[in-house]
Amino acid sequence: MLIYDESVNCRYCGVEIADKALICYRCGRPTTEARIQPAASSARRSRIVGVLPSVVALLLLVIAALFMGQVAGGETPRFVGWIVAVLAGVLIVWRLARLRSR
Repeated sequence: MLIYDESVNCRYCGVEIADKALICYRCGRPTTEARIQPAASSARRSRIVGVLPSVVALLLLVIAALFMGQVAGGETPRFVGWIVAVLAGVLIVWRLARLRSR
């Protein structure tokens, strides 16, 4: 049997442990309450932020389609195509950056 300067009993299994022990060597449970509590889960917020680029991209595509459908003569101004391409590129880069940060 080990000799400790001071000892206490585990409140779960009753075995004698050192007073400075963090966990019980027999049952593995903590000997004291946690000083730092984990942060509240933000799963709902992360789901909303994860879907946001897809919703924005879909909205931009719908707006672009409506605009292109209203252009007389079937020709779309060149700047509209560039705007859609740049916005799609920005959304792709944003999405890739979010995936890498996880």
